[in-house]
Amino acid sequence: MSKKIGFIGTGVMGSSMVEHLLDAGHEVYVYNRTKSKTDPLVSKGAIWQGSPAAVTKKSDIIITIVGYPKDVENTHFGEDGIFETAKPGDILIDMTTSTPSLAVKIYEAAKQRQIESLDAPVSGGDKGAKNGTLTTMVGGERATFEKAKEILEVFSSKVMLQGPAGSGQHTKMANQIMIASTMVGMTELMVYAKKAGLNVESVIEQVGSGAAGNWSLTNYSPRILQKDYSPGFFVKHFIKDLNIALDEAEKMELALPGTKLARDLYQQLAESRHAEDGTQALIKLWWN
Repeated sequence: MSKKIGFIGTGVMGSSMVEHLLDAGHEVYVYNRTKSKTDPLVSKGAIWQGSPAAVTKKSDIIITIVGYPKDVENTHFGEDGIFETAKPGDILIDMTTSTPSLAVKIYEAAKQRQIESLDAPVSGGDKGAKNGTLTTMVGGERATFEKAKEILEVFSSKVMLQGPAGSGQHTKMANQIMIASTMVGMTELMVYAKKAGLNVESVIEQVGSGAAGNWSLTNYSPRILQKDYSPGFFVKHFIKDLNIALDEAEKMELALPGTKLARDLYQQLAESRHAEDGTQALIKLWWN
């Protein structure tokens, strides 16, 4: 059944997600701070609106996937924000990787207004968004999840409710903690193999079929070999995610030395003018 969906944030991930929603026959209202990024979507049937408030006024389900927690907060609570026009019965779904505490704040503000909300960050990068195979980790009430699940499945291969508000964000932190170590491991594997005089592509083919196989190796090593450092996921956003994970761990009095090392390496990469590259650019710390 066709629904009226608002979509705020049409960047690397969001644009593909909107395309899937359009292909599924939904009426999609879009907003992005850089209007030109919505032009290809408008040409395919999306309807431009001039603010988050305008999108929300037209929609019953409002999805956000923006850059940083401060953007999430401003999009919801700021001038011309979502809460200015959200109606009782609307469902808000924030798919940005943000803080669990902000997810709870949005949930509580929504509940006071008889609005439903979910925090539903995703994993899978630009390829997952393009192929409709994202992993979507959800926090919120079971009843709201059941209403929204069909929409989330349009661009996801795995959608699961992990617990109350904030649980989606905590799950995404666990995801990013794992990826942090696999990205460092993949990079050091390639650096070591090359230094040892091996054929790096051949090494990846063999070890990738054994115990060393992982998503990062499969998806990012070919890009590195092709010298493709375009962002499926920005370095600057990965640093943001790892900082959130480390902040949350500190609140729980939990030490994560591997995650801290990865964050520090990516910070070094960003300071070398690679913040706008994809996360596979970590190898530039070794290879020019």
